[in-house]
Amino acid sequence: MGPEVNAHRGRPRIAVRRRYAIGVAAFALGAIALAGCSSSGGSTASPGTGGTPTSAAASGGGAGAGAQTQTLTVKQAPSGKSYLADSTGRTLYLFVPDPPGKSICTGQCAAFWPPLTGTVTAGSGVTGQLTTFQRSDGGSQAVINGHPLYHFALDKAPGQTAGEGLNENGGLWYVLDPAGNQITSLSG
Repeated sequence: MGPEVNAHRGRPRIAVRRRYAIGVAAFALGAIALAGCSSSGGSTASPGTGGTPTSAAASGGGAGAGAQTQTLTVKQAPSGKSYLADSTGRTLYLFVPDPPGKSICTGQCAAFWPPLTGTVTAGSGVTGQLTTFQRSDGGSQAVINGHPLYHFALDKAPGQTAGEGLNENGGLWYVLDPAGNQITSLSG
């Protein structure tokens, strides 16, 4: 006995149910991701972290966070590779499609990849050239060796690197070494 046929569309009912289930699953995952972003909006940020990870980006703000100073630090991955983090130990990322010293990650992109805003200084072991630029939303974003710096909203604690190597928002996201160069893999 074959699959039941949906009389209205002439398609097997199993295929319709499968597409519906996939759509529901995709919607649920999207809702979870957005809930994760919105739940971090200010609650995980502390003074001196360069702004609230999602709320400044989502509101188009960040100008108030521009007055804060952030000291960049160097962290060690289990593989022994060194990577760049903010003062609280949260991993920093670069977006490959960004032109030097400019961010194309705005709107929904910036909700998932909040820019590191404010003034930055180099902590021990950070050797890259640090600058800032004015974002289109009025905030001042930190830059190392021409790469605008971002957090990943799904990194919920210091030392997490869930954004490493992701291909999202039209390009790849990588962690950076202390000189401000991309690291394509923290393992091995």
